[in-house]
Amino acid sequence: QVQLVESGGGLVQAGGSLRLSCAASGIIFSINPMAWYRRAPGKQRDLVAAVFTGGSTNYADSVKGRFTISRDNAKNAVYLQMNSLTPEDTAVYYCNTLPTSGYWGQGTQVTVSS
Repeated sequence: QVQLVESGGGLVQAGGSLRLSCAASGIIFSINPMAWYRRAPGKQRDLVAAVFTGGSTNYADSVKGRFTISRDNAKNAVYLQMNSLTPEDTAVYYCNTLPTSGYWGQGTQVTVSS
């Protein structure tokens, strides 16, 4: 069974930084593109960033230049470094494969105060 455990969220002031981590199990991690998604209050869950098996990355326009996604295949982990945070980044953040598996973790809450 796929398990995805996100961590690293918290409350931060605008302009601050956070680093999210995700531990994945139950999948052959190294062959799966991985991604971070987020769901802001009252909105649908959106793709934020993706990292492919060869290491290439892709970002939503709203986070380009501020967020960096990375992966560690030896640890079955994916990370999201978030800098220059704004209140618009407030959301629950989830990791998953790309495209998504049928499983979701509990997510990690990121709250950015103005």
